[in-house]
Amino acid sequence: MNIAMLLAATASALESTVAVGPASDGLTYGRLLRGSQRVAAMFARHGGTGVGFADINSPAVPLALYGAALAGKAFVPMNYRLSDDRLRAGLDQFAPALVIAGDADRARAWMPAGTSVVSRAEILALATDPDAAALGTPLGADDDIAVLLLTSGTTGTPKAAVLRHRNLSAYVLSTVEFLSAGDGDCALVSVPPYHIAGISAMLTSVYAGRRFVLLDSFDARTWIDLARRERVTHAMVVPTMLGRILDELHGPGELSDLRMLSYGGGPMPPEVIERALRQLPGTGFVNAYGLTETSSTIALLDPEDHRIAFASSAPEIRARLGSVGRPLPSVEISVRDPAGTPLPAGETGEVWVRGEQIAGEYLTGPAGHEGWFRTRDGGHLDAAGYLYIHGRLDDVIVRGGENIAPGEIERVLKSHQAVAEAAVVGLPDREWGERVEAAVVLTSGETVTEAELRDYVRGRLRSVMTPARVRFRASLPFNETGKLLRRVVRDELLNDHNDGRDTNDQ
Repeated sequence: MNIAMLLAATASALESTVAVGPASDGLTYGRLLRGSQRVAAMFARHGGTGVGFADINSPAVPLALYGAALAGKAFVPMNYRLSDDRLRAGLDQFAPALVIAGDADRARAWMPAGTSVVSRAEILALATDPDAAALGTPLGADDDIAVLLLTSGTTGTPKAAVLRHRNLSAYVLSTVEFLSAGDGDCALVSVPPYHIAGISAMLTSVYAGRRFVLLDSFDARTWIDLARRERVTHAMVVPTMLGRILDELHGPGELSDLRMLSYGGGPMPPEVIERALRQLPGTGFVNAYGLTETSSTIALLDPEDHRIAFASSAPEIRARLGSVGRPLPSVEISVRDPAGTPLPAGETGEVWVRGEQIAGEYLTGPAGHEGWFRTRDGGHLDAAGYLYIHGRLDDVIVRGGENIAPGEIERVLKSHQAVAEAAVVGLPDREWGERVEAAVVLTSGETVTEAELRDYVRGRLRSVMTPARVRFRASLPFNETGKLLRRVVRDELLNDHNDGRDTNDQ
C-alpha cells in the first residue's frame, strides 16, 4: 500500500481535525492531504526519481513525505549538518531534479548546477494555494521506493538504505490500530527529518489520528515548554535527550500530560532510565530498538516491563532494564554465529531479523539472506525472549543516536603534518552513549599537542566529530594484512580510563 493512502484514509474520517502543529491553528488532516496533493503535482512535473530534503523540522516535512509518495518519487531526507563532500556523495546516488533546502543550505557547494532548489516557504505556500494543480491518485506501484535514508558506513561514504511503500505500510499496519488515538492525544517529534524514528513517528501518528508537533532543533527547556504548551501525551527521544530533559525538569508536574515516552537510537545508561522512572512516575517508558533498514522498531521493552524490572530485587529481572525487550509479533529475531547458525539463549552473536517491514536493502542491492537481514549488532536473547544489544559489530560510533564514521576523522588527523597514523574509536559515555576518542602515532621529528589536534579536527569537521581525547602512542596494532585492529585500540583506551592511568606516551 502506498503510504499516501494511509493519510487519505485518516483524512476521510478526520477532515477538520488538526494533524500537524498547534491545537489552536495547526494543519488539519484535510489540509495536509490537499497540501500534499498540490506539492505532489509540482514534484511530478520535475524529472528524477527522488526529492531531496535538507532542512529542519517543520510542516514541510510531512507535506514533502506524502507529496513524494503521491508523485511516485523517493523522499530523501538529508543530514544538512554533514560536510559538503558527504552531502554531494549522497546526492549523487539518486540525482534528484529537486531539493528542498533551508536558506543556509541553498547556496552551499554540495548543490550541483542544474538541480532545482525550493525553500520551505515555497513548499508551505504551494500547499495552501487553492489555485495550484493537485495530484490525487498516486503514481507508480506499491513496491516503489518510498524513502531513501543515507546512512554512514565505516568509510564515511553514505549508503542509501531503501524503504519501499510495502515495508513502511507493513510497519504501520502491524503496530498501530486505525484511528486509535484518543481525544487530545499529541505526539512530539524532536528527532531530525533524516532519522528513521522521525519518519515512523509521523506515519504512525497520522494513521492513528494523533496530532503531532515538530521541534525544529532540540533544546531541553524548549522541549519541555513545548510539551507543556501543547499538552504532549507521546514522545520519542534518544538517550542523550532524555538525560538533558531530566536535568532541566523542575518536577513531574511540568510533564503531567506525558503518558508515553519511548527512547532509542543508542544505548541507554541504566542510571538515566532509573532516574527517569523516579522523576516521572506517571509516564510509561518504552525502549524501542530498530534500525533504518528495518523501518524503525523491531523490539520493545514496554511500560509494564519497565515497572516490573525497576521494582524487582531479582538480578535477572532487574537486568531487563538493560534490554531492548522482546520482538514485535510481526517480526522474527534470531541471534547467530558468524556462520549464520542460530545460537541458544544466553549466547552472544549477531542479531538477524526478518518480516514484512524489514527492507534490508540498499541502492547497491539487497543485504539479506533468504529473507533475513543481518543487523551487524551483537547481542543475545535470554530464556524469556528478551533481547540484549551489546553494540555494533562494525566500527561505526553511535553518539547521541547519530552514526559517526571513524575513518573520516582518521583521514583528517592523518592529514596533519605531525601525524603518521591514527585510530578513532567509540568508548561508552553516560551522556552520549558513545564518545569519540583517538590514538595517534607522530611522524618522526614532529611534535603537536592534544589540544592542537582536537582544534585541527574541529576546524575541518563538525564539533560532534572532535575526539574527546587524543592519546599518543609509539605504534598502533595492525594484523598481518595491514588492517588496523580497532578493537585492540578501543580496549587499550578503555583500560586507560578504568585504571585511571595517563598513558599519553610518545
